[in-house]
Amino acid sequence: MNVLLFNGAPDNFPNSTSDRISNHIAQLFKDKDIQVTTYNLAKANLPSLDMMGKTIPESVAEMCRIFTSSDIQIWLSPLYHGGIPGTMKNCLDWLEMTSKYPKPYLSGQIVGLVCWSDGIQAMQGINNMDAVAKALRAWVLPYAVPVSRADLYTEDGTAITNAYTSRFKIMADLMISTGLKFELPNDLQPEL
Repeated sequence: MNVLLFNGAPDNFPNSTSDRISNHIAQLFKDKDIQVTTYNLAKANLPSLDMMGKTIPESVAEMCRIFTSSDIQIWLSPLYHGGIPGTMKNCLDWLEMTSKYPKPYLSGQIVGLVCWSDGIQAMQGINNMDAVAKALRAWVLPYAVPVSRADLYTEDGTAITNAYTSRFKIMADLMISTGLKFELPNDLQPEL
């Protein structure tokens, strides 16, 4: 099983919320000897979507390969003005390049969703990601983790609280058990 952690945050600084959550979730899978690939959007250097281009940029080709080769994915995003960051949506829009693949977009993949905000509106980002994942033919895990940053860390700020540690573990366990059982039947594979 190959797990993709899609860190959709545009920030790229040490000890950021996105890195801390991503590293924590990655460790949950590594503890069970499951291969984890982290795709950090802030380091990806993806161009803006250009459907008229004659060639696919190498960074886009690599992103498409990573996204389509995973078994399960967890998308991580901050809430920006009621939704996911535009750079994250741009990345996901580039999956249009996979439309002619035998299994286009994210067909048959299971996606878990995590979003954080400074208030209590993180569910808006989850709903935004849910709509995009389903449009890309993914199966969205019916358990998501909306995060209030005010409650994410212990008082000294050095660790994730037990409440969120438990929620992330539940998600990881559900992803593993679902991923081991789930396979899109051949008669439901899309025809091109």
